[in-house]
Amino acid sequence: VSAENMDKPHMVTCTAPVNIAVIKYWGKRNEELILPINSSLSVTLHQDQLKTTTTVATSRSFEEDRIWLNGKEEDISHPRIQSCLREIRRLARKRRNDGDPGLDSATLSHKVHICSVNNFPTAAGLASSAAGFACLVYTLARVFGVEGELSVIARQGSGSACRSMYGGFVQWIMGLQDDGKDSLAQQVEPETHWPELRILVLVASAARKSVGSTSGMQTSVQSSCLLKHRADSVVSGRMVEMIEAVRKKDFPAFAELTMKDSNQFHATCLDTYPPIFYLNSVSQQVINLVHRYNQHYGETRVAYSFDAGPNAVIFTLQKHVSEFVQVVQHFFPPETNGEDFFKGLAVNRVSLSDELKQGIGLEPMPKGINYIISTKAGPGPCVVKDPTQHLLTSDGLPKKTV
Repeated sequence: VSAENMDKPHMVTCTAPVNIAVIKYWGKRNEELILPINSSLSVTLHQDQLKTTTTVATSRSFEEDRIWLNGKEEDISHPRIQSCLREIRRLARKRRNDGDPGLDSATLSHKVHICSVNNFPTAAGLASSAAGFACLVYTLARVFGVEGELSVIARQGSGSACRSMYGGFVQWIMGLQDDGKDSLAQQVEPETHWPELRILVLVASAARKSVGSTSGMQTSVQSSCLLKHRADSVVSGRMVEMIEAVRKKDFPAFAELTMKDSNQFHATCLDTYPPIFYLNSVSQQVINLVHRYNQHYGETRVAYSFDAGPNAVIFTLQKHVSEFVQVVQHFFPPETNGEDFFKGLAVNRVSLSDELKQGIGLEPMPKGINYIISTKAGPGPCVVKDPTQHLLTSDGLPKKTV
């Protein structure tokens, strides 16, 4: 082997999905290990619309660990990034010490270069940290030949990241142990289980949120009685009901639980002292719109869920997508003529009856919603086979196009 080949980096690229919690996670019982005060359940969104792509390279010639996020070099000494790196390297060393012949001992001492990009706005309340840390851990594991329970490691980067380690419908079991070994994600059903389910992300504003999730949770845990009641008395029952609704593909049950849990999460934010407001006037209008739409038909056709930000995530069935998207466009008329308003899966144009518009009876809010991403449930992280898709060049630096 020539010296030049020895220095050529070993490179792996993977992608990982965003997930949306329908039973919310809010509050930690251990900040450092990121152990939650309650279990949660999420739907993994399809990577064709929302994903993080990460390339990890290792080489003898790298002088230090480095990381680039969305084209900008970031501080790799961030504690959560460090804990993921440390855990993966520890498991890799353990495998080598256990006599795994497939592991090159030299690689373990090599520095890593990490490059990661999202195909959606970062920190807009679209669970970018979940996709980001899931992708980081999954890619590092591939580079260092680590197998086994990776969701426990992803959790230490960002709590919700553990749920992005699987596709479809995923529960994060809070666990009972102090060391967090039993606080992990499990797939409830794969993405193929409920093909009719559709998800619409209504992007209210791509701005950064005012209160980050980490600090928001700390304040809530310290000051909200409602949060304690929620964790002690409400969530465990809802988890059982939600898993049953998913398994039976019972949309009305799934929808009602999803909306109630979203509302209760935002109620705990209001019950936090001082209160935290993630919903804005557009969010509140979406909530009204959904309830009036459902009332008009006398059945639950659509559900909303909001994370720590103003964007609405709408769940519905494929047969209702076209009409509901048109309803959104009518009550939130966009600046554009609708060309850039729709992203993701194609939506058929339909016209709305005057009866429906009057039945909903809200005043339109122009420019309240920037755009809609139409998507569905999707698979967990995967390896990108095509080497031209690497985000790093052969010298281990980001490609200029990023």
